[in-house]
Amino acid sequence: MDVDEAFLSVGEFGRCQKRLTGFLVLLQVYVACQSMLIVIVGAIPEYHIDAEDASADRDGIKHVHFTDNFTSIVSEWHLIQHEAYKVNLASSLLFAGLLIGNILFGPLSDKLGRRPVYLTGLFFNVIFGYLTALASSYEIFAFSRLFVGIMNGGMSLVSFVLTQEYVGKSYWALTGSLTNLTFAVGIALYALLGYYIRNWRILAFVANSPGVLFFLLSLYVCSLVYYGLTLNAGELKGNLYFNVAMYGLVEVPAFPLCLFFIEKSWSGRGKSTAGFLVFAGLACIFTMFLPDNNSLYLSPAVLALLGKLSVSAAFNVVYIYTSELYPTVVRNAGLGVCAMACRFGGILAPFVPSMKSLNPSMPFLAFGISGISAGILSLLLPETLNKPIAERIEDLQSPAYQLLNKAKQKEDDN
Repeated sequence: MDVDEAFLSVGEFGRCQKRLTGFLVLLQVYVACQSMLIVIVGAIPEYHIDAEDASADRDGIKHVHFTDNFTSIVSEWHLIQHEAYKVNLASSLLFAGLLIGNILFGPLSDKLGRRPVYLTGLFFNVIFGYLTALASSYEIFAFSRLFVGIMNGGMSLVSFVLTQEYVGKSYWALTGSLTNLTFAVGIALYALLGYYIRNWRILAFVANSPGVLFFLLSLYVCSLVYYGLTLNAGELKGNLYFNVAMYGLVEVPAFPLCLFFIEKSWSGRGKSTAGFLVFAGLACIFTMFLPDNNSLYLSPAVLALLGKLSVSAAFNVVYIYTSELYPTVVRNAGLGVCAMACRFGGILAPFVPSMKSLNPSMPFLAFGISGISAGILSLLLPETLNKPIAERIEDLQSPAYQLLNKAKQKEDDN
């Protein structure tokens, strides 16, 4: 057997690692938006004070007129003159939070694992980012910036370590430089957002929203879509009990369907997972374009059930796939971390159907985008069908393991 041929799977595994690394590098765009938020939302617009009205007010703060065509925390809470220090204080609180996050998250990630600490930091970073946009007072705004700093600093530190560990030492210089490059690009993109969005609250909301996408993609989102669609059964038109029963029974054909696809060489674990998730996402999105009084065989309820069937199959594949991806020495811990990520999806799922108060199509849009995104992202993972199970982490890169891997694949092909 040609040595170069034996190392093809090594290269394939490396490419998967580098794609995941690219995802973590792109996360720096979101980190940059959060870090630089105060530069625009704390900008001081041009203003003037009415001298006559100000004479009755010792400070003149209540009689300020801002003339620029953008809003900021300065214009909303009149942070000028003796109150101007509060803008710099909010910025300092962010950096104080970054310091705390860097101190706390490093040891935590060593003890609890990189991924759970990274996911927890990203989740709360998004929560406090939205609190910033919705703050009703300067005090709440300042409080939120402190905790954004803690989560942002800790999460970005752990993601950087993950990035370096995914690619190996020979690529550390490249990935470190790319991380700083994407951070700089993130600053430029934030400036572009600020140019078009002149309301500081909307700007803070939009700048924080990519964090939701990164978080959902970090979870491959089976649990979110599965439990979300199940809990949405009560929202469908028709008989409540019939809908709930159908949402359960539709899972029955999902398991033989799953068993059929995951054992085929042309689909395997990876493509099956991607296909089921993308199909579930498309089914959810297409429900938005069908009227409720459509035919019995092509209605929103039928498409929702097809989506549930598909995501149930994906859920089944994911547990099998995940157990095969991890080497034996870390399989239990790896499955535990994935199960934890699954619970995050379950926590979020009950709130998704309530999004219909914003727009009736919002729940299915959220499920659809999540399913399609996770399906596409799952293609970055290596295939495990008919591959030897690694005993140790080092086996994934060892020539002996790769020779066995290649020989087994050739045997199966014959």
